[in-house]
Amino acid sequence: KPPKYKWQGKTINAGHVTTFNAVAVVSENRVTNIPPDTDLKAAALLGCAITTGFGVITNDARLKIGENIVIFGAGGVGLNIIQGAKLAGANQIIAVDQWENRLELAKKFGATSTINIKSIDDLETSVLFEMAGFPIDIVADNTGIPSLINKAYNLISKDGRVILVGVPKKGDHTTIYTLPMHFGKRLIGSEGGATDPERDIPKYINLIKNGKLEYRDLVSSVHKINDINKIISRMKDGSEAGRALIEFEN
Repeated sequence: KPPKYKWQGKTINAGHVTTFNAVAVVSENRVTNIPPDTDLKAAALLGCAITTGFGVITNDARLKIGENIVIFGAGGVGLNIIQGAKLAGANQIIAVDQWENRLELAKKFGATSTINIKSIDDLETSVLFEMAGFPIDIVADNTGIPSLINKAYNLISKDGRVILVGVPKKGDHTTIYTLPMHFGKRLIGSEGGATDPERDIPKYINLIKNGKLEYRDLVSSVHKINDINKIISRMKDGSEAGRALIEFEN
């Protein structure tokens, strides 16, 4: 059973990953030591957004210098896939989202062009236009929407790969023509970017210290725990462009 905690006289089911807790009891093998001078805002993002995004590039997609990538969904994970792709030497980096504020952030993090899915008639045509004749080596889907997974599969080159980062809703299914997979096309499921915290987090901290990994612009707002429902609503309606952080009182 997941742990339960008391807060303002109420019992809170924290879940197996102890979400939204000021303190928690965790297994030793789930703890990664970080330098004491690490900015705690960066540390919070190393719990998922940065590690997943960079892991998608280095561990799942294994992007090579000069390859081209399309990212469906430019939220916290998507922005780090974009940033990781830029650091890894990608050529064309196209971000697709339905919120203009997230696409503006995508440009700041390294997207060479952006597409607002709400303002176009056909996604595949728009992506191919922005790709300007270059092959689409990778599509990273952060949405989990079956129709977009289909489009991603159709868009990639004959030996390209689709990285499935987003998880479809329970009961959702997608249908693909599998023959191209016998000749090089690949669908790759991602579990947190196949991150090894002990191996990867120290590397990312060093990138932050050397000014090569940006995290400050990822944080769009900081709130108290009482505002959690408001924050989640803002993330759902697109008002929150980046990541909202919870600041706990000591």
